Amino acid sequence: MKTVVIIPTYNERENVQWIVSRVRAATPDATVLVVDDNSPDGTGALADELAASDTSVRVLHRAGKEGLGAAYRDGFRWALTAGFDRVVEMDADGSHQPEQLHRLLEASDAGADVVVGSRWVAGGGVENWAAHRRLLSRGGSAYARFALGVPLRDVTGGYRVFTAEALRRIRLDVVQSQGYCFQIDMIWHAVVEGLRVVEVPITFVERERGSSKMTMDIVLEAMLRVTGWAVTSLPSRLRRRRRAAPSLVE
Repeated sequence: MKTVVIIPTYNERENVQWIVSRVRAATPDATVLVVDDNSPDGTGALADELAASDTSVRVLHRAGKEGLGAAYRDGFRWALTAGFDRVVEMDADGSHQPEQLHRLLEASDAGADVVVGSRWVAGGGVENWAAHRRLLSRGGSAYARFALGVPLRDVTGGYRVFTAEALRRIRLDVVQSQGYCFQIDMIWHAVVEGLRVVEVPITFVERERGSSKMTMDIVLEAMLRVTGWAVTSLPSRLRRRRRAAPSLVE
């Protein structure tokens, strides 16, 4: 299958060459698309240099920083227009190890519409996280799972594979989240559309270079959005459950 790995960047000059080279080594048949939000540290210019020396590396320049969701939506649309069969989401900081991508691609080859690299299934895990980070991530996934009825252990993770058909069925125009809750939004819509979603274990590694974009404000925004979605979607979820319930009348 024709595969593209999308890597959004903002001020990731320290990491972009390193992560792109690892992806190219781990999956030499895949194309890499760096989606840069006009990074003031020159990440985009360095990505252009990588693309000039490797025809399997492409760069999509955006006007400015508009959030992770907007960057991925633009990358998805580029991939669909270019005729790719599946799309990989991957962070630029090395927390998603390219050397484990084959696990996700194998699950995609086996028929999954969406594959989630999961930290919280058997065989998965995290490295260099304090206990409170683990608790926050597990708690956030548990809350989203309960509130939205998403039957996954890792709802917030961002290491994923989507088939092109899955992206078309999800309909990107209805996924409006801009920040990190975009990941919850996408997987929720995938479940609502009845897509086959599979989790495979990965080991998430905390970044070693550069600064994290995650803040408590981002976490709180995601929780508030999930709560709002849960309330507004409750009637339709109840209708689906009633239709799915077995009849007691012969």
